[in-house]
This record gives sequence, structure tokens and C-alpha cells, in this order.
Amino acid sequence: MSARETSSVGTFRSLRGFNYRTWAIGAIVSNVGTWMQRTAQDWIVLTELTHRNATAVGVVMALQFGPQVLMLPWTGYAADHFDRRKLLFATQASMGLFALVLGLLCITGLVQLWHVYVLAFLLGCATAFDAPARHTFMADLVGDADLPNAVGLNSTSFNAARMIGPAVAGLLIAAVGSGWVFLINAASFVAVLCSLMVLRVGELHVKPIPARAPGSFVEGFRYVRKRRDLRAILLMLFLFGTLGLNFPIFISTMSVSVFHKGAGQYGLSSSIMAIGSVTGALLSARRAKPHITLLFLVAAAFGLGLALAALMPSYVLFCAALVLIGVSAQSFTTTAISTVQLATEPAMRGRVMAILLAITLGGTPLGAPIVGWVADSFGPRWALGVGAAGGLSAALVGIHYLVKYRNLRLRVDAGRLRFRFDEPAHQSTV
Repeated sequence: MSARETSSVGTFRSLRGFNYRTWAIGAIVSNVGTWMQRTAQDWIVLTELTHRNATAVGVVMALQFGPQVLMLPWTGYAADHFDRRKLLFATQASMGLFALVLGLLCITGLVQLWHVYVLAFLLGCATAFDAPARHTFMADLVGDADLPNAVGLNSTSFNAARMIGPAVAGLLIAAVGSGWVFLINAASFVAVLCSLMVLRVGELHVKPIPARAPGSFVEGFRYVRKRRDLRAILLMLFLFGTLGLNFPIFISTMSVSVFHKGAGQYGLSSSIMAIGSVTGALLSARRAKPHITLLFLVAAAFGLGLALAALMPSYVLFCAALVLIGVSAQSFTTTAISTVQLATEPAMRGRVMAILLAITLGGTPLGAPIVGWVADSFGPRWALGVGAAGGLSAALVGIHYLVKYRNLRLRVDAGRLRFRFDEPAHQSTV
């Protein structure tokens, strides 16, 4: 699609609808609180409950994302067979409750590392049901025509909050302590709960609920197994997520151990990376249709960005590299989510998205402790090198798929390098 055609459809077109606009307002408030909590949680584990133990941060990440895999048989099924609006109300309320408990433990001085471990696991359980329902709920809000735009704008909201949340959290931690950050996050869930309550249910684009039958969970895996394109994207996401999406470890250890910065600068570096993430999300929202060639290009850029960050001699240059990492990481994940959703039959989307999210985020329980151990044993720069290897490996998987199954070709057009490949003949074997 040309730049003119892309611009004509409108980067913010999904916001014209009442339901998506209402959801977006509640989501941005909640997202700011979520990023505040993530920053405060990593900070207290790294500096208050341990002595700069990156492995402990990795364990928290593993406990928080592990349920994506452990609960996979039920999460995708729930997203496909239950009322997604009501399911999201339950998961969002639970996540707010867990934030409230952690905040009270911190303010009263009772918090211990095992409290964080338990609450991280409970939060992960709620998120395991929340994530596939939330992603497939985008189609309910806007329909398939504007789905890529809605996914892009949803990512923009999440990462705009990422610019604000960590920086605010860093200031609050230094001023009043971590406990208040968790309480503010708990209060922020009221916004998204209210938005779910006032949606115009009659205007939702709800597809017929598939019949409940034995083997529905296995059917999702059978569906993916028949699709070469989905298998390639999911393998890319596994490599990308397991080794590369360990930003709490990368940023916290580089900020504290290498550049010897405090809570304010740590929060600022997370916000700086979010500038790149917002840019990547907006670029994705402008595209009327996601392109599979973009996946291996941004995966390669992500790997190179992490390699550059590992080599940077100063905090300022490290933050500059984080912008490139943010752009490429968000472009990759948003394009992958849009591509998989549009390529999947509506009746199977919840189960396929649950598999996608389990592979992407569920890989963290495998990768985060390893990356944390590398940071502790060999230094944070080597941990970034592990992430770079994950991004470059994902790029190689994408190139292999396009060359073998889609006859990828390169040509120079008006001084620019362009990619050409064959369209799939049959969806079941692409």
C-alpha cells in the first residue's frame, strides 16, 4: 500500500467508534498504573529485598509469566467460549486486588521476597486469562476491517503509558516509597472497570460462540500444526520472547550495576525506551495490512539494537540505543499479533492467541532466570548479548520460511531494496 493510501485510512480511525474510544480511555489510565507497578516491583526486588540480585528479578518474571504456559488449556478456551467483556471485568478486578495487597504490605513494612513471589504468580494467573481475551476483544470492539489499526493503537496506548509510568514511579519511589506506587496502580484499575461497564453492548462485533466440545483445546494445536506461516511466526516469537524480552533485567542491571544510577534514572531509562515503542506502535497502526516481511527485518534490527546497547560506554548512549530497541520490539510484536489474528479463523482466534501469548510471554520463565544468571555471573552486557542472539535467530527463522515456502526474492527499485515473494496458494499450508 502506498503512503497516500495508508494515510487516507487514518492512523487513529478506530477511535471514531464509541466502544473503542471508551475502552482506550480506561486502558491508558490502567496502563500507566501497570507500568508504575512493574518499575517499583523490579526496584524493590533488586535493591530493597535483595542485594542487586538479578536472578531474583528473573524468578519474579518467571512466576509472573509462567502461568501463560501452565494454564494454556483453559485460557484460550475461555477467550473463545465466554463473554469476553465479563471475563475482562473479572481479571482486571483481580489484578487490582493483588496490587492493593502488595501496596499495603510495603507501606506497613511487612513485605518480604516471598510475598512478591506469591503475588507475582497470582498476577500471572489473572493475566493468563486476561491477555488472550483482551487481544481478541479488539475484534469485538472494531470488527475485522479495522483490527490491525486497533491492535496498533492498543499497543500505542500501552507504550505511551510506558513513557509516563516508569518515570513517575521512579520519582515516587524516591519521594514516598514503593508502597504508594502499588496503591496508585490498584486505584487505576477503576478506570478500565468503568469503561467495560459503559460499553454499548449492542454495538459490539461479537462472533457466534463455537460449540463446546471435547478436544477444543487440542483443536487449537492441530490448527496451528497445519499452518506453516503460523508455525514460523510462533517460533520467531519464542526466540524473541525467551531471550530478548527481558527488559526489566537488562535495564535495571545496566542502570544500577554498570552506570550506578538511582531509582529516578532507572525509571527514566524505561520511559526513554517507551518513546521508541510508541513510535513502533504508531507505525504499525498506520499500516492497513501487516506484512510478513517486516517481521524478519525488525527482528534483525532488534538484535542489532541490543548488541549496540551492550557496547555503549555511557548511560546517555545506552538510552539512545534503547529507542531503537523499543521501535523494533514493538513493531515486531504488533505486526505478529495482527498477522496471526487476521490469518486465523474467527472461531479459533482465542485459542491461537492463547498459544501465541503463552509462547511469547511463557518463554520468559525459561529465559529470564538464564538471562539473570548471565547478568550476575558475567555482567549485564553479556546478558544483552544473549538477547541480541535471540533477535537475530528469530530473523533467520523468518528468512528461512520466506525463502523455502514463499520464494523470497530481492530487487533494487529506484535505488531502494525491495522484497518480493509469492502469495500462499492454500491457507492450510502457507
